[in-house]
Amino acid sequence: MFTTNSIRQGDCLEILPELPARSVNFILTDPPYIVRYRSRDGRTVMNDDNDSWLAPAFAEMYRVLARDSYCVSFYGWPHADRFLQAFRSAGFNILGHFVFPKRYTSTTRYLRYQHECAYLLGKGFPAKPESTIGDVLDWTYSGNKLHPTQKPISALLPLVETFSRKEDIVLDPFAGSGSSLVAAKLVGRKYIGIEMNSEYHAIASKRLAEGS
Repeated sequence: MFTTNSIRQGDCLEILPELPARSVNFILTDPPYIVRYRSRDGRTVMNDDNDSWLAPAFAEMYRVLARDSYCVSFYGWPHADRFLQAFRSAGFNILGHFVFPKRYTSTTRYLRYQHECAYLLGKGFPAKPESTIGDVLDWTYSGNKLHPTQKPISALLPLVETFSRKEDIVLDPFAGSGSSLVAAKLVGRKYIGIEMNSEYHAIASKRLAEGS
């Protein structure tokens, strides 16, 4: 049974079906990028080696999102085609695209990779925000101490504030260390999180209890 202001440990494909249709107001999530990521200290991300979860997860996210509401999803640019296909197959409209320039290099191969990116999606046609934001947003290094792909709360706060309202329910089915849920809590939103990895679930639960 779901309650707001909580995070469940488990597979979102098994847990999301427990949520009623159209029961959340905004989704902010950072799913695996399908790139077999390994951090410098050897940490990995579960299900980052396959895309079998991708289409069914976004189909469930579309189902539980309220009509005429927003979803922001980070994604891995090497497989942008797979993410876009999953978004559109689920029923989402593509409303915009965010770039987050970094002041540091995540990794170096053919280039020095220095940005993150996310799509702004819509279920139906959400009302335009009263005061919107630019599609290039500042990024402060989180240190990745709590999770190998930890997103900075400072980058998530403007997304929550712009695309949801006070007391709305914010969902993150790939919650990681809980940064999106902490951002929601900080600006007066309710939240629901799901995280498969028991270690990161424990970290997120502790952060939410402490409000950090």
